[in-house]
Amino acid sequence: MWGCIKDFFTYETTKSVVVKSWTIGIINRVVQLLIISYFVGWVFLYEKAYQERDTAIESSVTTKVKGFGEHHNKTMDVADFVTPSQGASVFCIITKLITTENQVQGLCPESEKKFKCENDDNCTTLMSKPGSNGLLTGKCVSYGSTKMCQIRGWCPAEIDDIPIKPMMEVENFTIFIKNSIRFPRFNFTKGNFLPNINSTYIKNCTFDFNRNSYCPIFKVKDVIRFSHQNFTKLALEGGVIGIKIAWLCDLDKSEDECKPAYSFTRLDAMSEKTRVSPGYNFRFAKYFKMENGTEYRTLLKAVAIRFDVMVNGDAGKFNMIPTLINMVAAFTSVGVGAVLCDIILLNFLKGADLYKARKFEEVSDAHIQKSLSYNSGIYRNRELSELSVRPEDKFSNDSGAFSIGQYG
Repeated sequence: MWGCIKDFFTYETTKSVVVKSWTIGIINRVVQLLIISYFVGWVFLYEKAYQERDTAIESSVTTKVKGFGEHHNKTMDVADFVTPSQGASVFCIITKLITTENQVQGLCPESEKKFKCENDDNCTTLMSKPGSNGLLTGKCVSYGSTKMCQIRGWCPAEIDDIPIKPMMEVENFTIFIKNSIRFPRFNFTKGNFLPNINSTYIKNCTFDFNRNSYCPIFKVKDVIRFSHQNFTKLALEGGVIGIKIAWLCDLDKSEDECKPAYSFTRLDAMSEKTRVSPGYNFRFAKYFKMENGTEYRTLLKAVAIRFDVMVNGDAGKFNMIPTLINMVAAFTSVGVGAVLCDIILLNFLKGADLYKARKFEEVSDAHIQKSLSYNSGIYRNRELSELSVRPEDKFSNDSGAFSIGQYG
């Protein structure tokens, strides 16, 4: 126990040992060079660690689609095939419509094959499960040449497996995107209309990575191509395409250097790998009233390409606090070279025991007292020797000490 107490109340101080070894010297300098290169090249120049960052970007996106197409022998415009109509950052362009007209509330047979029946008992067992087009009544009724379970709801029931040719003109539609952003930490605002963009340029440009990389007008077929997708397949089944706008701004440079970068991807990639609910579709209805007040509707199942415009950003500006923090980290990390060299020196090199003996030395209170006593004796003998050859010095016995002075 006493030994543990003595070991606890100890103090270690640094002792410098100069090791003249080519091996250790080269390793030490190489490690230091690598650490300095990492901090200068990666941390400060590439990552710009001397800057304060703001990733909490505030963004507003408005969109507008233009084009005309033909579907069901009808000419379709924006009001027919774009939903919602508010021009939000998420919108759909409908490529195919399955229409069920003149539906009214009442009783009618289900339309899906899984509701085929022979008698009422077959339908009664299915009542615990939801129907596809309405509430099951538990009755088995005639439906053409077969029998189907009866439902209560909008009749006649929808038949959505009819093969319909999609509206292929969609690939030539254009999407106009207006984006405004703000970095609140720096109170910096910008938009995707750069100084060279004017009304004349807008009327003639379409986005292209090589020639018009900042044009805010995109052709649908180009967006699909940049996403590495097949337009015909998307038009038949639907899908979700992401248009990403990235704002990476170095605010230490000119404001004109802060520009948007566009990229494109398919967001519902899982739809390509499964046949369970492939693509993207939704339903909506248009409601009317007869002269006698009876309500009826037209149900539409829409297969569409959904576009999600997503904005992200990262802005940086010089600030002294992150600069000092990273400089201290850099200077501290240089000491890693010494740690590595110590490990090699004390464990792997020839003569490691000799290095350990030179590097580590233990000093106790007993050693200090013995050393002080020894040195005190040496100094006393040297003093007496000097007094013996200097008769002009005098002693005083009044305090047990001696003083050195000159005779008058």
